[in-house]
Parts: sequence; structure tokens; C-alpha cells
Amino acid sequence: MPRQKRITKGGLVYHVLNRANGKLRIFRKDGDFRAFERIIAEALDRFSMRLCGYCIMGNHWHMLLWPLEDGDLSEFMQWLTLTHTQRWHVSHGTVGVGHLYQGRYKSFPIQSDEHYLAVMRYIEANPLRAGIVNSADDWPWSSLAIRHGSVKEIALSSGPKALPRNWPQLVGRTVAAKETQKLENCIKRGSPYGSKIWTTATASQLGLQSTLRPKGRPKKGTRYI
Repeated sequence: MPRQKRITKGGLVYHVLNRANGKLRIFRKDGDFRAFERIIAEALDRFSMRLCGYCIMGNHWHMLLWPLEDGDLSEFMQWLTLTHTQRWHVSHGTVGVGHLYQGRYKSFPIQSDEHYLAVMRYIEANPLRAGIVNSADDWPWSSLAIRHGSVKEIALSSGPKALPRNWPQLVGRTVAAKETQKLENCIKRGSPYGSKIWTTATASQLGLQSTLRPKGRPKKGTRYI
């Protein structure tokens, strides 16, 4: 069965994630991280895309993207992942040997209010949550490092909602398990993240109604709208 074509609307913010194939550690040394950041900067120059936040980990990365027009997200991601794959294989002498990523990227749309801030916080707190650093701002390969004055080629968008002045402190606080679980479910299923009314309307607009339904067969007599 062919893959269903994604509907990616301009004006919506998306959380985007991709993981390495077979849990391969594709970012092993500083040079690997820097090379990917250069590709991100290059992609931002090539396409009309706004990057609100990001975090690069050893075997995966997160981005918070805010496309201007319909279809921009797909074009941006196709170029970025293909370019990274090609350059990584050349750099590591593995051209023609296996896939770099486990598949196409995962994404879900986000409401541009407190839900946007929750996802940004989730992304930038990733290294802290993984126990790699004692403080989230100690991790050099994220948008939080740029906010703290790290000089990089990447230009960040201010996003649809301003970050609070105490943002670094908020990123460092423990997030409720229920909130983390809800976000991770959106990552797995590609379901919109926002208020109930916004989520239902956005799922209908983007053809994502199935991502809101419970997994498995519905009980006899159950109807989904």
C-alpha cells in the first residue's frame, strides 16, 4: 500500500523528529554535530522556512518549524535529510552502505499558544531529561545554546509566541509525567497538540482524524466522528 501523502499547511508550527536507522549513533563527535548545523543553516538559506527551536542528540534530532506556505515543510525536510545522508556517508566512508535514517521524519502540528511553549521546552530540555548534562544550557547543540549567546550560523525565528523572560529556568524544571506522555504520544501518532477544540478542527483540516482514535479495533457499536 502506498504511503498517504502528508498535508502540511503553511502558518502552522510543527514538531519534527527523525531517528537514526537501527539506533545508530550518527552524531559521534563535535564535527558531526557542527556538520549537521551547517546543513540546517544552508537549508534555511535555500527555503522560506522559519526555525523556532531545535536539539540534536546522538541518534536523533528535534526541530520546531514554522512554514510560510503549504508544502514548504515537505520540501525543506526532503532536502535537509537527503543532503545530510549523502554528506554523512561521504564523511564516514560508507557510501552505498545502508540507510542513515529509520524512515521518513515524524511530525505533528502545534497550537501557537502555551502548547507551543510546552513543545519548545520539551525539545530544549531533551539532554537534561536524558541525563547527559546537569543543566539544559550546558548542551551546545540546541537552540537554547544560541539563546545563551553561542555563535552559530543558524538564524532562529522568534516564533508565534514570545518566550518568557525566565525561559532557561522553565526549561530546567521537571515536567509533569502526564504532559511528557501526551507529547510523546503526539510524536508516535502524528496527532495535533493543542486544546480539544483546536486539535479536532486541525485533525479534520489535515486528514489526521485517525491519529485521535484509540489504537486497535473499535468495540462493537462504537462510532467515530
